[in-house]
Amino acid sequence: MNKRSAVVAALLVVVGLVLFFVRVHKEMVDFEVNYKAGLRLSWGESLYRTEDGHYQFKYPPFAAMLYLPLSICPLPTAKMIWYFLLLFASVGVFYLVYRLSTGASKIPAWLSWVPLLVLGRYFFRELQLGQINVLITFILLAMTGLLIRSEKKSGPGAERGAGILWGLSVALKPYALIFLPYFLLKKKFRALSAGLAFSAIAFVLPSFFYGFSGNWTVHGEWVRSLSLSTPQLLSSQDNASLLALFTKWTGRPNLAFSLWGICLVLLVGLLWIVVRKGRTLENPIPLDCGLLLLLIPLISPLGWDYTFLSSVLALSLISKHYFDYSVPARIVLTLLCLVIPLSLYDLFGRHFYARFMSLSIITLCFVILAGMSVALRHKRLC
Repeated sequence: MNKRSAVVAALLVVVGLVLFFVRVHKEMVDFEVNYKAGLRLSWGESLYRTEDGHYQFKYPPFAAMLYLPLSICPLPTAKMIWYFLLLFASVGVFYLVYRLSTGASKIPAWLSWVPLLVLGRYFFRELQLGQINVLITFILLAMTGLLIRSEKKSGPGAERGAGILWGLSVALKPYALIFLPYFLLKKKFRALSAGLAFSAIAFVLPSFFYGFSGNWTVHGEWVRSLSLSTPQLLSSQDNASLLALFTKWTGRPNLAFSLWGICLVLLVGLLWIVVRKGRTLENPIPLDCGLLLLLIPLISPLGWDYTFLSSVLALSLISKHYFDYSVPARIVLTLLCLVIPLSLYDLFGRHFYARFMSLSIITLCFVILAGMSVALRHKRLC
């Protein structure tokens, strides 16, 4: 990391400190849900309860183990620890993106700031809620770095390490399964086997608290809780997934599900094309993984708008090739980079913001960005 990057990272930490003590320490409602799950795990109690209403724990039982050490602390202390973990993970995300998207070509310095300026509000929202998405994004970016190292140095250890990081991400939040077809297409069987092995271990580990039969029971409760709560959230204005888009546009859940399924098949085909076109490139992995990270909120049934922070690598690659796009494409990209950060409730007002979100405009913005990522591969730029 150069001196300028170190200064920027330090400023982000200072700003994060101020935000915590001025505002965030009173919030972090999602972390409170997960903190409670850590307590319930330590007591061997059910993690998934209908009486929790909207604030149900929605992650796999293994994820509750992440919060188990924090549940020993008083809630205010646990909040502070988790907040700083997320803050440093956020800085780590931008550092890894800088490393992964650095190319030989010279670009104007201002283009390097585009991901932070466009996605900064999502990172702040993540901190405000005490969510886990930035931590998983950091893990998957670290996985991307290990995949690159394994190809350059033919190191099986690096590939297995990448697989373990992937398995950890899947165990914390299953949306990381989006990388499974990629490992198959790239024939990364060491990574795939290591990741699946870690996921299997993660499935068994809650047995220390519930016993083997109780572990099956609590996993069944997790699946049932998702099946009961997810349909009610598909029409939520803040849900930015493709399934939510089709639900809000058609008003017909069955049709929306069918359209979503068709999109998944098309995306697998698109991934095959992207990987195939990248076979002769020197380093295709950053764009491959950046595109998959961008797609996570789109294909996940519960893809809240702030989860688009995972698009940071793809947006960095797009912005660094800004002048390689045609003039009309640059105009569209500029508009997207204005609409995404400025789509704020305080700026739009209640009525217009509700209408804006119900039309899934944000979802469409990131669909276009996904297309612009694919265009980079079509032009063989990365």
